[in-house]
Amino acid sequence: MAKAKIQIEILSYGIHSQWDANSKALPRVQQFTTDIPARVDIEFGFIVNIKKAKGKKLRYCIYHPGILDKKGREMAPFDGEEYVRSNDWDFYLGDTIWLPLEDKLGPWHMTIEIDNQIVAEKLFDVVPETPQESLYWAKR
Repeated sequence: MAKAKIQIEILSYGIHSQWDANSKALPRVQQFTTDIPARVDIEFGFIVNIKKAKGKKLRYCIYHPGILDKKGREMAPFDGEEYVRSNDWDFYLGDTIWLPLEDKLGPWHMTIEIDNQIVAEKLFDVVPETPQESLYWAKR
């Protein structure tokens, strides 16, 4: 019998509500976009739905634009692994912005791999915040 093919669908991407790692609830999308204003604590990323992959190892990676550590050295991409928990599973991959803002500007490439193949990816561009965006987010 042929093995069922893994199905991946990107459900949302862009700016999300704050993610709580201790909660089962995933963040909710606030704005679909790939242009992210550089603002402290803004949460951005994407949510995928994965079907027919229970028990598979998922590897995620966030390639960032040369963020520096406390010693002034460029940090390695953020990566990790999770096991797919069910045959119909939603997974959030995202990050947030912190001070200083200058080294957070530029492309953030987020990837999800299963069986050494990229199954979902999104490229976000963190850009300086405009005065209009500051006013918009202040109202939220």
